[in-house]
Amino acid sequence: MRNTRKASIFAAAGAALMLLAAAPAQAADPQPDKEIAAAAQHAGFAAGAGDLDGVHTHLHHTVNCLVGPDGEGFAEKELNPCKPLGNGAIPDTEDEETKASLEAALEKAQAGIAAEDHDEAKTLAGETQEMLEALK
Repeated sequence: MRNTRKASIFAAAGAALMLLAAAPAQAADPQPDKEIAAAAQHAGFAAGAGDLDGVHTHLHHTVNCLVGPDGEGFAEKELNPCKPLGNGAIPDTEDEETKASLEAALEKAQAGIAAEDHDEAKTLAGETQEMLEALK
């Protein structure tokens, strides 16, 4: 009886490990609407940041959500809040008009990252957020 119980415990643990290992594969079902919402949220965080580093950090998160891990401009050292949602809003979006709007928002976010002035970067972050909010 004891060996049966141990075998059951090991089987359950193995099944749990298999599920955990398969979790990243869920990104195969892209959710661009949720990626856009997360990108907009982080652009909003950037717009409200109290210092330039905070603006840049959250705009990197925005860019990561937009381009995905294989996209140009993806910052590996920064958080990717959209990791479980897909491969980036731009590559996951099929509608060409929406994709063009996302690319325009990406350019705005990248301009905010390049900005050296806190107020200018915050303004660009706010404009990025507005552009993304319009797509939700």
